[in-house]
Amino acid sequence: MSVVVVDYGAGNTRSVLAALAHLGEGGVVTSDAAAIEGADLVILPGVGSARSAMAHLRATGAAGALTRRVEDGGATLGICLGLQLALGHSEEDGGVEGLGLAPGEVVRLAASRVPRLGWCEVEPWGDTYYFAHSYVAKSEAAVAWAEGEVAAIRAGSFLGVQFHPEKSGPAGLAFLERCLCPA
Repeated sequence: MSVVVVDYGAGNTRSVLAALAHLGEGGVVTSDAAAIEGADLVILPGVGSARSAMAHLRATGAAGALTRRVEDGGATLGICLGLQLALGHSEEDGGVEGLGLAPGEVVRLAASRVPRLGWCEVEPWGDTYYFAHSYVAKSEAAVAWAEGEVAAIRAGSFLGVQFHPEKSGPAGLAFLERCLCPA
């Protein structure tokens, strides 16, 4: 299986690659449009600034490649910021237009603790994952929640998660394995 981890000049590419290696799967970090469109699975990782990530994705052509990929039904996983970039708009950095791969917007987390750091159970899945974020998705494509906030969205071939599976121990590795070997 060919796996591309999208490079947008920041992100948690090392920990994603380490998790993939733990599962016996390799991956390449790139923003090359042809590689993104041709991979079996593309992972848009988390961590970073929405504005700088989108600027990099647009400048390299990766934004268009991601859009074409999802339109063509190519399996794409967004992790944390990767989920947020996939939506139409984010409040982060004074407002940023996203990729529009899934319906919705990103808003500042309204909670007693921001950023939201720590472990939380995701319903209805029943597994506990590690979260680290200050913004949250609002989307009609939500399929899972944690503490009342969107934890995952699905729109066609795009699956986005607010948590970090690559930092979530055995549950996170099992989640990534399911993404690598869909039923």
